[in-house]
Amino acid sequence: MTEYRTEKDSIGSIKVLKEAYWGAQTQRSIENFAIGQELMPLELIYGYAHFKQACAIANQACNVISEAQYEAIESACQAIMKSELDDQFPLSVWQTGSGTQSNMNVNEVIAHFANKTLDLANDDKKALHPNDHINAQQSSNDSFPCAMHIALCKVLVMDLLPTLVSFKGAIEQKMEDFDGVVRVGRTHLQDAVPITFTQSFSAYHTFVVEAIDQIHDTLSLLYQLPVGATAVGTGINVQEGFVDAVLDNLVDQLNIPFTKASNNFSELSAHNAISRLSAQLAVLASNLEKMANDIRWLGSGPRCGLGELSLPANEPGSSIMPGKVNPTQCEAMSMVCLQVMANNHLILNANSRGHFELNTYKPLIIHNILQSCQLVNDACISFKDNLLVGLTINEEKVKDTLSESLMLITALKPVIGYEACAKIAHHAHENQLTLKASAMSLGLVSEADYDQHVNPDEMV
Repeated sequence: MTEYRTEKDSIGSIKVLKEAYWGAQTQRSIENFAIGQELMPLELIYGYAHFKQACAIANQACNVISEAQYEAIESACQAIMKSELDDQFPLSVWQTGSGTQSNMNVNEVIAHFANKTLDLANDDKKALHPNDHINAQQSSNDSFPCAMHIALCKVLVMDLLPTLVSFKGAIEQKMEDFDGVVRVGRTHLQDAVPITFTQSFSAYHTFVVEAIDQIHDTLSLLYQLPVGATAVGTGINVQEGFVDAVLDNLVDQLNIPFTKASNNFSELSAHNAISRLSAQLAVLASNLEKMANDIRWLGSGPRCGLGELSLPANEPGSSIMPGKVNPTQCEAMSMVCLQVMANNHLILNANSRGHFELNTYKPLIIHNILQSCQLVNDACISFKDNLLVGLTINEEKVKDTLSESLMLITALKPVIGYEACAKIAHHAHENQLTLKASAMSLGLVSEADYDQHVNPDEMV
């Protein structure tokens, strides 16, 4: 049979699973917010562990806790960071908008684990208390934004930015592989003047370069933490030296240049840096969507579509049509991009609801921005490994299509004028002639001038 213990908080007593490290406030949240399946992201929990360890060092320096207590807290934080206590954080995203219950979940788990380490669980005078010791000189209102920023900085620096750099390199390789191959340009989904594949892919390359630069710019804002802001930004109950000690330790832990927020009131009542990051990810997603769709259009066919690109055949494409292969990586990327753009809309709306001194949509914001980061990261890895690396050009198809393009006539516009060129193009289309045959039959240009100017390789 399941065994329970009794825990107490300011409201009263409540039963908690005997083996659980969490306490009364976590248990109340479990029972009061049985909503959905989305749990608080573990990245946030790990960010909280870094923050609580840094606060414990500062609290020891401020004589709030002893050296032995600090060591026990550090042990608990390390266990959390090593994913050894993942099952101790069962709370739903759909909870209080300040994230107070998740802050207390972390506080309770650290306190119980630390007390077990010190064997102090039954000594009320020496035992670590979730509020008095683990949460000392903090509020949920400042610690949760700090954990949000720590989690995001880790994800960006250690995962997403390296992935985007690798993705950029894969595009550069394709630009090199495709060098010199000219294809029909297309505007309005209609034939246009020629362009090289390398020129097309240079646009994709720039999309990624700009995203990397913009994320780096936003990191400087995410480095700013409202440490010591406490409940409303005024820093009530915070001792001198606490803030600097916390920041110094975080920098030592993570080698990320965290600094004090330029304005605590701004950081508690709004999440502008995260909103900015979300917007940048949405712009990147819109460009990745464009890239994926270009590639799947150019790869359409293989016989009855454009068929200028050959996409890797990764899996069967149909349960009924034998031999069919679909642009599945493009489709997956497209779905990811739509989700990231939708997340951005949600985050901006949530950020707009920072009523008075506190934005109370923090769990929703961090859930969605971390999801966006992970989706972009994973989709770029998948797209690179399973599509870009194996992407090739069907050069015969490209040459055939290019030779049929009526828009090559544009090269003659400076020689014979717009109206004469239009007559040649319309005549060729209406009479199923090649462009050169049409030009010769109308007598609007000499064969020598035509051959001199209508050269696709010279038009790019």
